[in-house]
Amino acid sequence: MSANDARKQSLYFPEDMLVEIGREAQRLDRSLSWIVQQAWRISKTDLRRMPSPNDMIDDPLPGVPGAPKPTP
Repeated sequence: MSANDARKQSLYFPEDMLVEIGREAQRLDRSLSWIVQQAWRISKTDLRRMPSPNDMIDDPLPGVPGAPKPTP
């Protein structure tokens, strides 16, 4: 995907979050889209550290001795 590839996508935010994003966009004189893109760019490394539901399936009871392990 090219750096200039723009696709239309609808995202839904709780009203209070949208108001806060709107205030920040106004303060920085930027669009809502730009604010959300920068937030993603800044936070994606931290978000990738969070376990996914699939990680939980791999180790259903982490740290519990004798817990059954899934069979491959």
